[in-house]
Amino acid sequence: MATEKWIDFTHQYNPCFLQKFTLYETRSNFYICGRYKKTNLWRVLKIYRLEPSELNIVEDSATYSDFEYLDLLRRVHDGNRSTGGLKLVTKCFGIVGFIKFLEPYYMLLVTGRKKIGVICGHAVYSIKKSEIIPIPHSSVLSNLAYSKNEKRYKKLLSSVDLTKDFFFSYSYNIMNSLQKNLCNNGTGQSQYESMFVWNHFLTRGIRNTLKNNQWTVALVYGFFKQENLSVAGRDFKFTLIARRSRHYAGTRYLKRGVNEKGRVANDVETEQIVVEDVPEGYPMQISSVVQVRGSIPLFWSQETSWMNIKPDIILSKKDKKYEATRLHFENLAKRYGNPIIVLNLIKTNEKKPRETILRAEFSNAIRFINKDLSKENRLKFLSYDLQKHSRKAINALQILGRAGAYALSLTGIFYCQVTPKPEGLLNLSCIERSDDDYPPQNLSHKNEDAETVDREVSSGSHVPSANLSIKVPILQKGVLRTNCIDCLDRTNVAQYAYGVVALGLQLKTLGLLKSPNIGLDNPLAKDLMGIYETMGDTLALQYGGSAAHNKIFCERRGQWRAATQSQEFLRTLQRYYSNTYVDAEKQNAINVFLGHFQPQQGKPALWELDSDQHHIIGIHDPNVIESAKSFFKRSLSDGNILNESDSCLMASIVGHNQPLAEREHRGTKGLSESTPEISSCESDISFPRYTPSMPLWKQCQHIEEDQYLEFDPNCFDEHGHACNFTNFLDLDWLSSSGNSCEDVCDRSVASDSGSSLKGREPTATELASNNVLEYDQKFVQWVTDGELLFR
Repeated sequence: MATEKWIDFTHQYNPCFLQKFTLYETRSNFYICGRYKKTNLWRVLKIYRLEPSELNIVEDSATYSDFEYLDLLRRVHDGNRSTGGLKLVTKCFGIVGFIKFLEPYYMLLVTGRKKIGVICGHAVYSIKKSEIIPIPHSSVLSNLAYSKNEKRYKKLLSSVDLTKDFFFSYSYNIMNSLQKNLCNNGTGQSQYESMFVWNHFLTRGIRNTLKNNQWTVALVYGFFKQENLSVAGRDFKFTLIARRSRHYAGTRYLKRGVNEKGRVANDVETEQIVVEDVPEGYPMQISSVVQVRGSIPLFWSQETSWMNIKPDIILSKKDKKYEATRLHFENLAKRYGNPIIVLNLIKTNEKKPRETILRAEFSNAIRFINKDLSKENRLKFLSYDLQKHSRKAINALQILGRAGAYALSLTGIFYCQVTPKPEGLLNLSCIERSDDDYPPQNLSHKNEDAETVDREVSSGSHVPSANLSIKVPILQKGVLRTNCIDCLDRTNVAQYAYGVVALGLQLKTLGLLKSPNIGLDNPLAKDLMGIYETMGDTLALQYGGSAAHNKIFCERRGQWRAATQSQEFLRTLQRYYSNTYVDAEKQNAINVFLGHFQPQQGKPALWELDSDQHHIIGIHDPNVIESAKSFFKRSLSDGNILNESDSCLMASIVGHNQPLAEREHRGTKGLSESTPEISSCESDISFPRYTPSMPLWKQCQHIEEDQYLEFDPNCFDEHGHACNFTNFLDLDWLSSSGNSCEDVCDRSVASDSGSSLKGREPTATELASNNVLEYDQKFVQWVTDGELLFR
């Protein structure tokens, strides 16, 4: 446990940063001149051009005033008159990086930008225009620079459109969550090591040479949207950010599952930020919550085929001890802390087994991993067949909201009060830790602190937060991880449902709402649906090749069913065409941009390879390798394909601080015998109709477990062992014919004539409370029994 003490610190951003640049050229050199923001001071970077295949960069240590800068340009021009003098090439806003294919290096520049948002006074930009400029002068290039392969590689690089869905900030570490930025002091080059910085490889050379990152911009790929919203007559700024991981990145059928390093396909972190609207210079209250999505962390694949719109799922059994799956969850715990709540949305029943194959194997993997973890750190596994229950959108969203409320009761949210400084710095009271655990102790689970925050926030009414005396941040600890098969359509609906519940809690914590309940018909929920729908379409186009299937959202908007069906059909065809005919080239472009493939003279070109299965880590038996190649035509590598040597699977564990299994007590009991505790934190997501002094899980412990195992003797896993896994829950029973949301709510209303639910449908947050749970005996059975499939 980290020891804590309160300290005040100023977040270490450099208030003076280079933001506007001008590129000049002579025959022998490029000169990039950068001006510091809000000053008249200049720095100069020189890049040599007479070496055809080497990158030589020198940073002038001097700082120039306007007069000295102009005098320097004049002298450079005069010294190069014989070869044409100094010429203006372009104005730009940062260097994206440098890349080499077969001979010359190329420089990628941001030549146009657009401001798309502000976080705590720090501007965030998208790219309007970019350029690729060859470094060597044309007079020193050989014929190799004009070869067909060189041109094709350059065309591949150009196909990565930097003007779509890339964003950056000069002064704010946009690759990190707000909580991480405010609670960590790490800055500088270490930020480029983030899994969400897509030009990590492109900037590696210049960063290693200059030992700084003043000249480059760190690009994040995903989604950014900021809106001004209001509730109860008070304004707030809402920001939704999706950050796509550069590890194991690619397209739908070419990147599936997990690789040997525990990296999963379509790995996206989503952050929802709420900031109260206050006059400039006043302290502001701010809250954020993070959730993630990612492919099912098993070794599986699908082969694209123009004859089959739904290819078979191929599951590999090579990782029998689920080491890659374990690595994935260790990484999540390291980044977000515990608990990790897994919401699995894939199908439970199919005529021809496809998704159900992965469902069973994923469940087995969670059980296997949980055997080595302590009770409090075991993975919480929720399962809900969203496809089966999507015909009635309101029911599906309410059940998903209930699951989201349960996750929030375990993880909490991030909340703090910050003071923007004139130069854009942030001031925050935070926690100083004596160990490397992250995130710090989750204060949202400390009732005294939480109550203090609630009292002080609620007392603020319409007074700016500068008048509040809030000293205790609330930290999110743990994360909700959602997946379906593609982690696109169904996953986006679930993330929206979670976002609605989280927004209610955020607004309540900021004092903008008295109750955290936001009904699905509330204008705020509708505004949120539009933003999440746009995010879902954006992420689906990146990974799947078409906009998302939004049947549930269309129903909620009241869209004509025939129009919805037509839209869904067209998107299915678009996705099928993209996956079959476009994705291979798109995957090659991504591999080149990220440095996963680096061309070399005398080696096969990227497009000459059968697939992007460039090598397989950890398999040394030639027979096993050939067998694996026949099953997987997917890249299981991560990083430099040409230079990375094979290593044993277990060696990939190196580099993780204290793997989960080593941190926990290894016992023989297997999974927990008691339900995951549903914390009574300040979030108001509680269970009031049970005995107030005794939480739900404690009341259920009064029932002997053996009694329930005898009650349902048919609860066995695939090996014939009795299931007693209370970290598992199948939510499908909530939508079954005998236990629909409507039936459950009717029982609730009938039992309490004074209930606020009477005459209306419950909100998602209310569904998470005992207003519903108290009347469902099957839930009580789950609490003691574990994973039971209710039909």
